[in-house]
Amino acid sequence: MTSVGGRYNVRITSAGADGFTVKNIPARGVFRNKKITPLCADRVEVKKNADGYCIFAVEERKNELIRPPLANLDMLYIVASVKDPDMTEGFADKLTVLCEKNGIKPVIVMTKSELDRTAAAKTVSMYKETGYDAFAVSSVTGEGVEELLSHIKGQTGCVSAFCGVSGAGKSTLLNTLFPGLGCETGQISEKIRRGKNTTRRVTLFEIENGTYIADTPGFSLLDFVRFDFCTKEELPYLFPEFEPYLCKCRYTKCSHTKEDGCLIREAVAEGKIPESRYASYLSIYEDVKDKKEWMK
Repeated sequence: MTSVGGRYNVRITSAGADGFTVKNIPARGVFRNKKITPLCADRVEVKKNADGYCIFAVEERKNELIRPPLANLDMLYIVASVKDPDMTEGFADKLTVLCEKNGIKPVIVMTKSELDRTAAAKTVSMYKETGYDAFAVSSVTGEGVEELLSHIKGQTGCVSAFCGVSGAGKSTLLNTLFPGLGCETGQISEKIRRGKNTTRRVTLFEIENGTYIADTPGFSLLDFVRFDFCTKEELPYLFPEFEPYLCKCRYTKCSHTKEDGCLIREAVAEGKIPESRYASYLSIYEDVKDKKEWMK
């Protein structure tokens, strides 16, 4: 299901049938009394009356994101460019935390690799060592595109999304991967070296075999205040490279920020945990340290 201005496009499927899409239909179910708004990738029930189709029920979601507004995601392709605009420090890590919390598999995609192949390879290597799938690609030269395409097509039946900052090349990359999609693209502002937000809504595309992928509007780091981040107690468990050291520090309630005898700090000093990832942990910790359980 996709949404445009309070009206919805719904792909209707049934056993043994190819299915069809009904467009621009309203939502009139009792779920609206519970302040539930249908989201892109929701699984819904529709009914047909004299006025046409309408949505009358939204199935329970396995996850839900506020920005981009998406539901039932299996995988999130976190898109960041090597340059123009430069990758914002901590950007990808905040999104991996969001994914880990919501049961979504994060995949790192470094675009515009032709502008700095060394930096792109270094970033990809770091995330692979962390345990994530990661790719360096160029829509200009085609480098890495086939490898990424193979990864996407290997996720049969999954709902995925491309998201990242404006100007990172999400829509351009999707057009390169799947030329028939026709995603709207924009240009980089020469004055501030940032992208213009050309994609204005979340659009869900069916690739093949029940596999869907969404293009999403770009956003700035300031928008992260809208994310439902975890508490400080949950945070260490959302960095998978911390797992071997958790519950083994000198102090039972170690925050892993400044305590003596902290095994995570020792692992960073020894190069076993990337310094950039630990810096992101400290930054997010400052954001959530005063958040209480009841505020989640």
